[in-house]
Amino acid sequence: MRLWGGRFSGSSDPRADAIGPSVDVDRALALDDLAGSEAHVRALFGAGLVTADERDELLAGLASLREDVAAGRIEWDPALEDVHLNLEVALGERAGAVAAKLHTGRSRNDQVATDLRLWLRGAAGELDGRIVGLERALVGLASEHHGAVLPGITHLQPAQPVLLAHHLLAYVEMLERDRGRLADAVRRANVSPLGSGAVAGAGFAIDREAEALDLDFDGPTANSIDATSDRDFVVETLAACALCGAHLSRLAEEITWWSNPAFGFVRVAEAFSTGSSMMPNKRNPDPAELVRGKAAGLTGSLVAVLGLLKGLPLAYQRDLQESVRPLLDGVAALRLSLDAMTGIVEGVSVDEMRMRAAAETGYATATAVSDLLVEGGVAFREAHRIVGGVVRALEDGGTGSLTDADDATWQEALAGSADERARALASDGSVGAALRAGATVEASLARADVIGGTAPARVAAALAEARRRLGM
Repeated sequence: MRLWGGRFSGSSDPRADAIGPSVDVDRALALDDLAGSEAHVRALFGAGLVTADERDELLAGLASLREDVAAGRIEWDPALEDVHLNLEVALGERAGAVAAKLHTGRSRNDQVATDLRLWLRGAAGELDGRIVGLERALVGLASEHHGAVLPGITHLQPAQPVLLAHHLLAYVEMLERDRGRLADAVRRANVSPLGSGAVAGAGFAIDREAEALDLDFDGPTANSIDATSDRDFVVETLAACALCGAHLSRLAEEITWWSNPAFGFVRVAEAFSTGSSMMPNKRNPDPAELVRGKAAGLTGSLVAVLGLLKGLPLAYQRDLQESVRPLLDGVAALRLSLDAMTGIVEGVSVDEMRMRAAAETGYATATAVSDLLVEGGVAFREAHRIVGGVVRALEDGGTGSLTDADDATWQEALAGSADERARALASDGSVGAALRAGATVEASLARADVIGGTAPARVAAALAEARRRLGM
């Protein structure tokens, strides 16, 4: 089938007909396409290209179409290729011959670029609301367990004790950056391509600034060639989605590990757990695992559009049709992931005792003890060496905590130091008790009393600020 038959003498090949249609995908843009058409009708009237009666007839037809699209009453015809032509033909059935004037001064090139930007604006707003919902769930969990201690991990090994609330707030920081990236993408996308035509610009005196304002854009695009071929905003949005997906995947990974009985830090609610078709004992955090999997698809969507764009000359090329599905799929995947993670966080139960016990293993307070020696005048590198030696001795002796190091152990380690101040401390009879006190989890937490640190007062302040920012 040929849609634009005046230029051609024969019909198209069925194989070409099979690859061309996109209405199964771009019909998701139908309401945005109608909004653009309504603004274009008003612009045509402003330019004297349609009469007042014709304007009203077109707008009434478009309003009728809007109702049917919203109610799911439109039958989409793949023979008409895309959402634009489907709606134009449907308008002709309602408004009559005047519908043929709608496309004056407009190309599908600037039309789809406008639709995508309008759709993106709404989709990003929905995603932002869902991100805020997850942030609130994290802050709520952190507030509920504000005193819980978690073993801070680096290289998957015990590092230093941290508050669980501090750990959860790290994800809130990530999500805030995700919100910022989405907002940035929308800000740059919020310009109107309408009036750019196919490549050179509309051939009529259409008021592009008024048309842009009509659709709540910040203004019209500055270059007609760029306007019709630009899909940077698709890449930026998918990049923001992919990075947000990676953040969700990291949280999902931790919840998956923490829910293993070997850790036992958390228990995912039954409503977000599944069983096994074979093993009666299983309680799997499958939704969290699927969030991890969807992060891979988000990365794939981003790479697909980048690969699509990197070899295209200016201006519009039909390849750009293939950027719509990755955008829609990426947003849908992130929407599902955010909803699932919010539900998981809202329903998860925390075993504070298991977390605390884990935080007391692996000599995780060693850094705090080193810092205490530094306060006593010992150079940091020497303090690091001394405490490392004590850790090795305790480990060889089968003792798991620096609070178990007796006076003799500390005096021997200090006396053997090349640092004069360390040797002087060895003769202080109270040094062992002071170092044991500094080796407690509470002392370790308290030492990190800096902006962004895990000291309880700092975390309490950060929680209060997060609740204020999120309206909790």
